[in-house]
Amino acid sequence: MKTFAKILLAAGIAALPAAPAFAASACSNPNTDFDQVYCYTKLFIQADADLNVAYKNLVAKLNADGRAALKQGELAWIKTRNGKCTETRSNDILVDLDCSVAQTVSRTNWLNDRLRECSASGCMNEKLK
Repeated sequence: MKTFAKILLAAGIAALPAAPAFAASACSNPNTDFDQVYCYTKLFIQADADLNVAYKNLVAKLNADGRAALKQGELAWIKTRNGKCTETRSNDILVDLDCSVAQTVSRTNWLNDRLRECSASGCMNEKLK
């Protein structure tokens, strides 16, 4: 079994239907590629939710210049993440969910580090890009 999950998005469009009943414990040892994609999708959704909370918490501490710098940095990070974790082949897009989860968790940690800096010694806008 692969150590990472990839989703093939035909023609660049994907619809992930509601998942059937699937025991959470099955994600500790997925048996099929479909189970693995389902489990990595759940991980990515949670990682993305955590990232959004961290971003919102940091934005609340920043002045206008800091918010602008953070937004610029976030857009650059998204471009970098997409470059590392996706691949286009003809009309298909491959998304490496393991990479996406790792990149998102790393970015969340980075945002939380900036939040701690803001709380401890003041926000340093130059670090937000």
